[in-house]
Amino acid sequence: MHDTQVLERRLAVPSVSRVEGEGRLEVVVRGDEIVEAHLSIFEVPRFFERLVVGRDADEVIDIVARICGICPVAYQLTVAIAFEHLCEVTLDPEVRRLRRLLYWGEWLQSHALHIHLLHAPDFLGYPDALAMARDHRSIVERGLRLKHAGVAILELLGGRSVHPVSVRVGGFSHVPTVAALRALRPELEQALREAQETVDWLATLSFPGFQLEPRLLALSGLDGYGIDDGVIVSSDGLRLSPDAWEDVFVERQVPWSTALQATDRDGRRHLLGPSARIVLGGDQLHPLAADALGRVGGAERIRLERFRSILARAVEMVHACAEALELIDAYQRPDAPRVPWTPRAGRAAWSTEAPRGLLFHRYDVDDAGRVVAATIVPPTSQNQAAIEDDLRAFLPSVLSLPDREATDRLEALIRCYDPCISCATHFLEVDVQRLPMAETPG
Repeated sequence: MHDTQVLERRLAVPSVSRVEGEGRLEVVVRGDEIVEAHLSIFEVPRFFERLVVGRDADEVIDIVARICGICPVAYQLTVAIAFEHLCEVTLDPEVRRLRRLLYWGEWLQSHALHIHLLHAPDFLGYPDALAMARDHRSIVERGLRLKHAGVAILELLGGRSVHPVSVRVGGFSHVPTVAALRALRPELEQALREAQETVDWLATLSFPGFQLEPRLLALSGLDGYGIDDGVIVSSDGLRLSPDAWEDVFVERQVPWSTALQATDRDGRRHLLGPSARIVLGGDQLHPLAADALGRVGGAERIRLERFRSILARAVEMVHACAEALELIDAYQRPDAPRVPWTPRAGRAAWSTEAPRGLLFHRYDVDDAGRVVAATIVPPTSQNQAAIEDDLRAFLPSVLSLPDREATDRLEALIRCYDPCISCATHFLEVDVQRLPMAETPG
């Protein structure tokens, strides 16, 4: 009898490219057994949940914008809405609509960047957007124009495109004139046409047939596509108020990541983001976006096939442009940029939809209106456990390939979720154990 040697194979991507932030992929396969498949996040935690302690609401709004340079609006407005619900602040309807427009600007620039410069190279066989631009210059230029249309909204409403400064509890520090807002219209009209062209171009691509039955989670809006109000819903029947995320879900530390991972209290994973929103809220899409969804085969294949998430992002770009134009056309400048409000003690909590998925904030507030404790749960923290499950399921289909090609395909799968790694490393649990000192002889 001879011993059979079980070969161990290690696949690694030291630094995942074309995502926001720094992380690595580590895979260990022993024989036919997948021993390890981790998306390891190694960015230094930035301790935002401690930085906001002792601050009032408007200070918190400015601080949390620094969590992410791509989706700062979602962080800012989640804070504002949380405090408005705690303090029973009623917004001017025009201010409420301006906030939705600000959100759409963020979604448009984020989705355009991801589709054209980060993810498209995977489908066209290029290592990056610069290499792709040599053969497909028009695609990259279209992505940059779409991104700029979103940036123009952020600059006008937010005061600047990165880390906006105008969002405040009760409204804004300033609001635009009707003329200034309508000056955005020509660029957004072109953006709508190019977003529709993007949908049709993506529909011509070939997608890996990797399928899984997901558990999806998203915000279902009250009177439109879910973004900042409504009910948290899941594909298995959950309905939850946006302020009650912690009633069902928890965060935990894993040894291979500086980012916390979130599951429900039974340990079940869930997926967030454009595919979840399209599947759970597709009936709330703008008619032009609903038509675009039909042209790419509907929501069912997006639901099952991870690589089709790029189609969901493109459909949402159409929605963002179409609703933005309608909001601009209906705009009437409010009498005041914000309404007065009075701080109170209690718990300010809310969920909104960032471009990458559901975002939850909770702040415990004292009588002076200052934060005494905070919890911020980014989308990537919630997606990370499900990404690792998907990597394990995808691995058997690439193990026959050479290491380089196998790791390229695994990295492409990670980009389907557009992880925002810097967002996820907002805090690290620290467990300090004090051990008794040994006695010193003599």
